[in-house]
Amino acid sequence: FYSKPLGFQDLGAHLEGLLSEGEPTEDSRGKPVEGRLGPQPVVLDHTSGFEGLLFVDDDLLGVIGHSNFSSIRATTCVYKGKWAYEVLISSQGLMQIGWCTLNCRFNQEEGVGDTPDSYAYDGNRVRKWNVTTTNYGKEERLVEQDCSVWRLHGEPTVLVTLAHIFNHFAPLMCKVYLVEDVLMNFLLGILEGGGSVDEHQLIQQLLDLFWVLMEDYEVNECLKQLMMSLLRAYRFSPIIPDLGFQIHYLRLTTAILHHEKSRKYLLNNFTFDVLRSVVFFYIKTPLRVKEAGLEELIPTTWWPTHFDKEGKDEREPEDESADERLRRRAYERGCQRLKKRIEVVEELQVQILKLLLNNKDKTTGEASRYIFLNKFRKFLQENASNRGHPTALCPPEYMVCFLHRLITAVRASWDDGRRKSPSSIGSEEAYVPPQLFYNGKVDYFDLQRLGGLLSHLKKTLKDDLASKANIIIDPAEIQATAMDDLDEDEESGAAQRPFGAAAMGGALARPSWLSSPTLGRANRFLSTAAVSLMTPRRPLTQPEKVKVRTLAVEQRTEEDIEGSYGNDGLLLGRPLEEPNQPIADKSLLEIVDGIVMMYNLSVHQQLGKMVVVSDDVHEYAVALKDTEEKIARCPARRPDILDELQKSQKVFAEKLNHLCRRLAWINATIYSKEKMLDVYWLLCVCIRTIEHADNTGSLFAFAPEFYLSVAMNAYSALKNYFSPANSMEELPSYEETLTQLAAILAKHFADPRIGCGFGYRYTRLPHLLKTKPEDANLPSLQKPCPSLLLQRHMAELLSVDKEMAASFLNSVLNQLNWAFSEFIGMIQEIQQAAERPERNFVDTRQLKVCATCFDLSVSLLRVLEMTVTLVPEIFLDWSRPSAELLLRRLAQLLNQVLNRVTAEKNLFDRVVNLRLPGLESVDHYPILVAVTGILVRILVDGDRQGISRASSVLLSDPCFQLHSIQHLLGEGATTAGSSERKHFSLHACECFLFFLHISLTLGVFKSGPTSEEDLCPICYAHSISAVFKPCSHKSCKACINQHLMNNKDCFFCKATITGVEDYSKPAAS
Repeated sequence: FYSKPLGFQDLGAHLEGLLSEGEPTEDSRGKPVEGRLGPQPVVLDHTSGFEGLLFVDDDLLGVIGHSNFSSIRATTCVYKGKWAYEVLISSQGLMQIGWCTLNCRFNQEEGVGDTPDSYAYDGNRVRKWNVTTTNYGKEERLVEQDCSVWRLHGEPTVLVTLAHIFNHFAPLMCKVYLVEDVLMNFLLGILEGGGSVDEHQLIQQLLDLFWVLMEDYEVNECLKQLMMSLLRAYRFSPIIPDLGFQIHYLRLTTAILHHEKSRKYLLNNFTFDVLRSVVFFYIKTPLRVKEAGLEELIPTTWWPTHFDKEGKDEREPEDESADERLRRRAYERGCQRLKKRIEVVEELQVQILKLLLNNKDKTTGEASRYIFLNKFRKFLQENASNRGHPTALCPPEYMVCFLHRLITAVRASWDDGRRKSPSSIGSEEAYVPPQLFYNGKVDYFDLQRLGGLLSHLKKTLKDDLASKANIIIDPAEIQATAMDDLDEDEESGAAQRPFGAAAMGGALARPSWLSSPTLGRANRFLSTAAVSLMTPRRPLTQPEKVKVRTLAVEQRTEEDIEGSYGNDGLLLGRPLEEPNQPIADKSLLEIVDGIVMMYNLSVHQQLGKMVVVSDDVHEYAVALKDTEEKIARCPARRPDILDELQKSQKVFAEKLNHLCRRLAWINATIYSKEKMLDVYWLLCVCIRTIEHADNTGSLFAFAPEFYLSVAMNAYSALKNYFSPANSMEELPSYEETLTQLAAILAKHFADPRIGCGFGYRYTRLPHLLKTKPEDANLPSLQKPCPSLLLQRHMAELLSVDKEMAASFLNSVLNQLNWAFSEFIGMIQEIQQAAERPERNFVDTRQLKVCATCFDLSVSLLRVLEMTVTLVPEIFLDWSRPSAELLLRRLAQLLNQVLNRVTAEKNLFDRVVNLRLPGLESVDHYPILVAVTGILVRILVDGDRQGISRASSVLLSDPCFQLHSIQHLLGEGATTAGSSERKHFSLHACECFLFFLHISLTLGVFKSGPTSEEDLCPICYAHSISAVFKPCSHKSCKACINQHLMNNKDCFFCKATITGVEDYSKPAAS
C-alpha cells in the first residue's frame, strides 16, 4: 500500500513488486524440493507414460483421448509432503484424475483408480475410486464462465503507459493458461458489451497494440494460443438449444480475423495445420437429446405410419388423420426453429471463410485468398495421400460441414466479382476450364487421370498439346520423367538417390531449372518448367519457349495464380474449342476444383453413413405399427402377452421420440434444402466441366477421374440421401441436368480416349441406384486396365512360348475352378444360416473369406479376358497344343459361372440382396462384365473359323443354357407389372443371340450319339474319341487331355498312361 499516489516514475518498481510476490528467490530457483522429483515445469509424458490413442498438444499441456479409456501420466513424482495439481477439463464425459505409483500399469479397461496402487476422483459421477468406489465431493457442471476482471478503464491517453506495462505482461501473454483464462474471456466480455463483430473497434485497437508493443514472436505465440483456446472451447462446449457457446466463440474468432495482419499470420501458420481451422466449420451432432435441449425445442415428434408392401412410406396428405396432420405440422415447426438457430452458426462460419477469401487486403503483403488457396491445396494433398491411415485424415463429418460453408463463400465471392466484371459468367454456370488439367499449374498429386498416368499422357499426347493448346513439352522433361519412374521403381529396398544425380546410361543430368523443391512423383510430373507458350501465327517448327517457374504449392504467389500481362496464370494453354470469355478469378476456379476433390475424398461416404438414422426411424416405425396391430388382435384372456406387447410398444415409442429429434438435427445440418442445392450445384459443375473437357478432343484424357465419380455420386446422393425430406424433382432444371448426365455416361462408357471406357474402371455397376456408399476401408476389387506396355509384353510371351502359354492358362483355369467352387460353397452356408428361425450371426472371418474368393474369381476371369483379347489364337488355333482342350475348359467354366449368377431367384441373388457387411464387393456387375468380355472376343470379334469353333464348343457343353445369355442381355428377366429391378444387362451385346442362333441354324452341332455306350464314361457329354495306351481304356479327348495335365494314371485301372491315340467306332457290319 502506497501512502502517496502512484506516479509514472514509480510504475516500474510497483509492477516489479507485484509480479515478484510469491515467486521463489534467485537462490532457491533450480534447487531440488524435498518430496518431489521431476522437471520444471510439469508436462505430460508423451514418450512412455500413456495407454491408448491420444492426441497431445505441441506444448505437452493438453491432451485429447481417441480410444476407449485412454490414460496418460505427467513427468513428475512426489514422495513426501502434501501436493496438489490443477487440471482444466474442456469436455464432458467419464474421466478419472488422480495419483498412481511408478509400478502401476494401465490398459484400455483399467485406468487410474481402477488398480490397487492408484486412486482417483471422477467429477462426472461425483465419486472417488481405489478399485472400489464411494461418493465424494459436489457435482460438477460445465457452465459458461463469467468474464474476467481484466478491463481497461480511463481515457485513451492512458494507453501511453502500456508500453511500459507490456514489457512485463508480454511474456505472460504467451502462457496458455493466462491466454485461455484471462485474455480470451476478456475479449469475449468486450463482445458481450455490444458492438458489431465486423471491424469491432476496440478489438482491432487491442490487436494493433499487440503488434506495436510486443515482439513479433510474442504476438505470434499469443495469437496461436488464443486461437487454440477458442478452438478447444468451440469443439468441447456443450450443445444447448440456442447454440450460445458456439456462437460466442465464433463471434470472437470472426472479430480477430477481421484484423488483417493477425489474419495473415494465422493463415500462414495456423490454418489447416493439424486440421485446426476446419474444426470451426463443424457443427457436431448431440449424442444425447436431453443435453441439447431438443425436447424443449421440438416438444412434439412425428414419424410415418403408412407403408406399402415393400415397407416404404406411402403417406399422402389426404390419407392423414387430423391428429397425424397436427403432429406432423407441430414437428415441422420445431424442425424449423432448430434450423433457424443452426443457420446463425452457419452464417458466422461463412463470414470466417469470406474473410479468408479476401483478395483485396494487400497492404501488408500477399492477399489472404492466395495464402488460403495454397494451404487448402496442401490440406487436400495430405488427405488424398493418407486415405489408408484414418488417424491422419480430417474426419469426414468435418469435411461435410466445411464443404457446404466453402461452397457458399466461394459462390458469394464469385458473384461479387461478376458484378465488377459483367462479361464474366455467374456462379450458377460455374465450371473448371480444361487447361487446369494439362498445363501443370495445378497439382493433382497421384490421383488418376481418365487416360492413365500423367507421364504417359505427356509422352503420347505431346503433339496434340502443341497443336491444340500451344503447349510444348521439352524433351528433357519427358526424359527426366522417365528417369524418375526408373528411380522410383528401384527405390524399393534401396536408398533414395541423391538429389540432382546424373541420369543413367550417359544421358544428360536433369537441368537445375527442372528440379522441383518438393519430392514425389506428382510434383515431378506436374513440373511446368518445360511448358512453353507459342504464338499460333508462328510455324510449329520454331516455337518460342518460355520457361515457367516451378514452385511448390505453398510458394505460389498471386501472379503465378491469376497471371499478369502476357501470362494467363492458371489458364495457360487455352484450346481453340474453349470460348475466349472471362469466367471468374482464377483462384476461385482452383478452389472449386478443390471442392470437387474434397467431395470425392470423403464427403459422399459420410453423406451415406448419416442416412442410417433415417433408416432406423423407418425400421422402428414399422416395428411400432406391427406391435400396435398385435395389441389390437391380442385376446383378452392373454394378459401376459398383452403386457409384453405394451412394454415393447413403450420401448419403440421412446426410441422413436429420441431418433426423430436427432433426425431433425441431422436434416438441418446435413440434409436441408440448402445443402441439397449445394450438392446439385456441384453436380452441375462436374457436368459442365466434363462437357468442356470433352470438346478438347484427345486432351480429354488429362481430366481427373474423380470428376466422373463425383458426377455419379452426387446424383446418387441427391436421389437416395436427401429424400423424403427433400425431393430431387423440385430442383431447378432437374430433367435437363439428368439428361446431360445420362448423355455423358452413354458417350464415355466406351470412350477410346480413356482406355477401355470408364465402365471397366468400376467394380460395381454405375447404374446410379446405390443406396449406400462403399466403405473405403474395406478391401475391394482391384481396378482392371493394366498398362498397355504390360499387355504387349504378355501378348509377345504367350504367342512365342506355346508350352508355357498352355501351362499358364491351365493354372489360371484350375485356380478359377477352385475359387468359384469355394465361393459357391460358402454362400450356401451363409444362406442356410440366414434361413434358420433362431437368431444367429455369420462369422465375420467367414464373410471375409467368401468375399476374397469372389474377388479372386473376378480377378482370374479378368486375366482370362485380357489373355483371350490379346492372344485369341491360344484358344481358337487348334494347331497349337492343348488349344481345343483349353477352349472346352474355358466354355465349361463360363457356363458354370453364368448359370450360377444369372438364374432367377438363385442363391447368388439371395446372398447379394442380404447386403451383409463384408460382402459389399459381391455383385453381379464385376463378374458378368468379365464373362461378357470373353464371350464378345470369341463369338463376335474373331474370324469366321474362330467364331464357328467357339460357338460349337460353347453350345455343345452340357452346362450351356440359353436363358443365361438371355438374362445377360436383359431379355425376359421381368414380367409385365413386376417391380423387381434387374441387377445387370448388356443390351449392346445383342449380337450374342444372333451368333448363337446362326450357329444352331448352320448346324454347328454334330449329331449326338444314339447309344449310351458311345458316350464318354467320364463326362457323359461327348463321344468317345481317345483310347489310352497300354490299357486300352477310352474317353473323350477333352477329359483325357485335361486329366493328363495333372495326372498320368488311368481313370479306371490306375496304370501309367504312355500314350493316347484317336479312336473311331468301327462301322457296323
